[in-house]
Amino acid sequence: MKKLLILFCISLLLCGLTACNSPASPAGQNSPEQETQTAENSITQYSSLEPVVLIGADSTGEGAAGQLLGECIAARLDEITGGQLTMSYHPNGELGGDTDLLRQMQNNDIQLVICQTAPVVSFIPNMAVFDLPMVFAGYDGDTIEAVLNGEDSAFRAALADAYQEAGLRLLGFLQNATYRLTTAHIALQSLEDFAGLQIRTMENTNHMDFWSAIGAMPTPLTWSEVYFALRSGAIDAQENAADTCVGANLDEVQEYLACTNHILYVNQICINQDAYAALDPLYQAALDQAVAEVIAEIRPQLQEIDQNNKDQLVANGMTMIEYDAAFFDQILALEGVKELYARIDTEQTDGLATLLQEELQTAAE
Repeated sequence: MKKLLILFCISLLLCGLTACNSPASPAGQNSPEQETQTAENSITQYSSLEPVVLIGADSTGEGAAGQLLGECIAARLDEITGGQLTMSYHPNGELGGDTDLLRQMQNNDIQLVICQTAPVVSFIPNMAVFDLPMVFAGYDGDTIEAVLNGEDSAFRAALADAYQEAGLRLLGFLQNATYRLTTAHIALQSLEDFAGLQIRTMENTNHMDFWSAIGAMPTPLTWSEVYFALRSGAIDAQENAADTCVGANLDEVQEYLACTNHILYVNQICINQDAYAALDPLYQAALDQAVAEVIAEIRPQLQEIDQNNKDQLVANGMTMIEYDAAFFDQILALEGVKELYARIDTEQTDGLATLLQEELQTAAE
């Protein structure tokens, strides 16, 4: 997995924006020499600036999308600035779990963090909007992208303001309509099968309330404890994205892979606001450029990566369970789930949940 990650980042570097995204025109196409000169001229603008090293981190499973995003951004940043602005990147929990990393970033001990949205809620309450069960499930990746990263998105602007209030700066989201799944010891064929299921969740009250609403027994554990808790039978199940399940070898301790699609698998990347403000404007632009380019290049691959990881789990002996629309409708009709929607909208996000649903509908039209 690590070798594939490195090869993927190298391929992104070899396929820069000039080569990949510029329209080819026989009459106006630059020669390789001209493209090299343009790149050298672009790098020269950073040569008079003091070199800066940012510290970035994630706590994802090895080879997961969050690690891919961080390491490719670090590589692209080095390429854009000729090594003047670099990121020392620490994946897979080298510097701590999500909560630890976010706290370190708030203190500017580290500058950038990539993680899923659930841990951010403790620092930015409006991020609870991502806890709405199955709110993204009816939309494709392009529609979701327009709302989460679109320049004209009122939802994105509102979130950016919320990050700023917490002393952070939102840089972007990586997603492509793939979701968190459920692995378990038992076949979760119907809603009734979730009754009494002891399932590991993130340390997120809304996630726990969702599982309680459908009859399960949520148990928050740190990620490092999950494999052993599943192997010992201390818990019955866990929920996560397919790549994380593969990276943690959960097929060794779980028999079933249920496509509950309850939470969008999305990684956010943010930076300490003071650290960003301290950067020269050229470095700020380079960082924004690196993030935008890498997200645009990785995003189309996420569906394939998700399917390949599901296939690998099945090939390793797991049984995959998929559901029809009636299953999801049954869940959304539960009183506890409807109450959770209302509580997130009115008590936690000041109407942002409503704005999200409205913008998704508008973007899909």
